[in-house]
Amino acid sequence: MSDTSHDTSATTDVAPQADDDTASAAARTTPARRRASVSTRKGDGGITRLGGGGQISKADTRVEAYGAIDELNTVIGLARSRCDDAEVNTEIRFIQRELFLVGSAVSTRPEANKPIPDVTKAMVHRLDALVERWEAEPGILRDWSIPGEYAGSATFDVARAICRRTERANVRYVTNGGVVQPTVLEYLNRLSDVLWLAARVIEARAGIDARLRDEAHPGPPWSRAW
Repeated sequence: MSDTSHDTSATTDVAPQADDDTASAAARTTPARRRASVSTRKGDGGITRLGGGGQISKADTRVEAYGAIDELNTVIGLARSRCDDAEVNTEIRFIQRELFLVGSAVSTRPEANKPIPDVTKAMVHRLDALVERWEAEPGILRDWSIPGEYAGSATFDVARAICRRTERANVRYVTNGGVVQPTVLEYLNRLSDVLWLAARVIEARAGIDARLRDEAHPGPPWSRAW
């Protein structure tokens, strides 16, 4: 009797070896299935696939718009990784998860084979509430700041600048005839405020003075300081 015909329900000392031999035989006779790879090579010609199907040039303003959201998310993640404030990190991580939805909403066409994710007013209102809460932080700066005064906040300032660029890319897409939910632009606009405030909250809690305006340059907040 061959190894492959063993009754695997029998409790003998050789049963595990029989299973191993069976698996080895199968591996020798069955072609190996190629693992799915992140490198599909389908975009070598400058074409990419949209959410829900369809192809588009990588130079299209829609790709620039949702690609900028992806870039923004990675920089926000970098900022979070360098921040040791648990409350800020919790809020920011939640926003990162939402950004996947926002990017998908931009990349999915109305005629796609799946529904466009809904960027809701509730998402925007949640950012509004966060702005209000962080603006009430004791000692927070409410004026121009100098980026880079503290390692824990510096990358949030970079993320805020990239968020503004992301917003501009999405406005450019809409200006060129693209269609997105109005709440996409609202969300990105509000998010830049949240990221700026995240940096200021971190500095306030660490006792860092990042003011641009000093005692030698008095004046109303947000007026010309230098």
